Amino acid sequence: MTTPAVTTPRIPEAVHRRRWAILGVLMLSLLIVVLDNSILNVAIKTISTPEPTGLGATQSDLEWAINSYTLVFAGLLFTAGLLGDRLGRKRVLLAGLAVFGIGSALAAESGSPVQLILFRAVMGLGAAFVMPATLAVLMNVFERDEQPKAIGIWAGGVGLAIAIGPITGGVLLDHFWWGSVFLVNVPIVIIAIGLMIWLVPESRDPKPGRIDLMGVGLSIVGLVLLVYGIIKGGQLADFTDPAVLATIVAGLAVLVGFVLYEKRSDHPSIDISYFKNRVFSAAISSLALVFFALMGVTFFAVFYTQSVRGYSPLQTGLLMLPLAAAQLIFAPRARLVVDRFGVRAVCTSGLLLLAAMLAAFTILEADTPIWILEVIFFLMGTGMAHIMTPASVVIMQALPREKAGSASALSNTFRQVGGALGIAVLGSVLSAAYRSGVEDKLTLLPADIRHTAGESIEATLGVAAKLGPRGEPLVTAAHDSFLHAMHITALCGAGVALIGVVVVALFLPGRTPQEPEAQKPEADPVGAGR
Repeated sequence: MTTPAVTTPRIPEAVHRRRWAILGVLMLSLLIVVLDNSILNVAIKTISTPEPTGLGATQSDLEWAINSYTLVFAGLLFTAGLLGDRLGRKRVLLAGLAVFGIGSALAAESGSPVQLILFRAVMGLGAAFVMPATLAVLMNVFERDEQPKAIGIWAGGVGLAIAIGPITGGVLLDHFWWGSVFLVNVPIVIIAIGLMIWLVPESRDPKPGRIDLMGVGLSIVGLVLLVYGIIKGGQLADFTDPAVLATIVAGLAVLVGFVLYEKRSDHPSIDISYFKNRVFSAAISSLALVFFALMGVTFFAVFYTQSVRGYSPLQTGLLMLPLAAAQLIFAPRARLVVDRFGVRAVCTSGLLLLAAMLAAFTILEADTPIWILEVIFFLMGTGMAHIMTPASVVIMQALPREKAGSASALSNTFRQVGGALGIAVLGSVLSAAYRSGVEDKLTLLPADIRHTAGESIEATLGVAAKLGPRGEPLVTAAHDSFLHAMHITALCGAGVALIGVVVVALFLPGRTPQEPEAQKPEADPVGAGR
């Protein structure tokens, strides 16, 4: 079935010989994009503490510090993909890395939460030009038969970044100020740029399409309004507030307008007809759900380990190591399980395991043996690894070869939007549940600080610390309220994962779709790239 790719190689011999070195450079570029969010997850508690230790960021500020990056990233992926096709993917990669490095340096020197949110958006701008191009270049330096293995290693790079991020962040926070978690990106960027200039070949589309400025604008506005409404609802602990409802409805309306515009456009950012392919839609939905769970869970898990259990940032990073190690171990090998059991069985099992582990967070209390959390993290990573790799391969092979760039951009967009919504939705559920649980215990506080004290567990603990011995009952109330809120949030995440189980079980193929397509060389799937 891979004979055509073997007998008539498309890849120049000089490029083919250094393909694994090129993959290493691409993974280094991917590393900093993913590492940035995993590093920030460990630092959010420090950033939320008052100056001079942190910035005194509220829970809403923290969510926007993460989401400003992911929203700009997701919104500009299509523009970045089109510019890569037009100007050259290597050139765009280099420019994206440079912007990301500059944004990182500026974020490290932020003097307020607003500045941090702004400079994180600059980092998202640079990252938007990095991630989709890495997969597009990968498809151009590996032959058809080696692509599933290369994609598996590429996906495993995400696990590596998740492992390195929290530990690196913990070490830095133990020895330096909070801004060091961003400054560490700069030397990695410099190394990646040097290696890319040396090793990575240039590639471009000879017939690039026009840039869809209207579509990009509508997608950014719609996503920002939607996520802002969700975050605001959590901050107010009231999703029925007129301003919250109006913002969410406006965001959904703009996104509907975006879809209608894309259907009529002769140069759309998203070809809506892609989603008529049920296999493609199911695979891309499963990726979004994995990142929804990953980003949402790590967001509240950091507060559990640091605020409730009292672990340091470095210890928190080490505690999250099993989550990353499982992905690093299993992602490159998931294709072997797929060869034996099929895509549907593997992805369905992965999502079921993920849902079960999210539900397992409900057994965690303030004195639960910590090894139970480690087992939950490892099994979560195992489930994620058996979704990410097969789903990525299916997405790249579900559409014709000439649509490989669009498939890559869509895949990465849904990952990032899934992660942004995971933080916004689960973060807002956590915030709303926490406030409703703790507000009765705040009645003894002065009215002017009562609202602020109920925004997050860190805010409550900060007020309790100022009260001295009189604040001890408030500490207990904060811990109890947070654990209750975490249990509710985890069950919401498990419910979302179960919806994914149904979608994947109904629509993913039992076996990879490449077998029937291989009988028709003229319908060669995306796998070969351009």
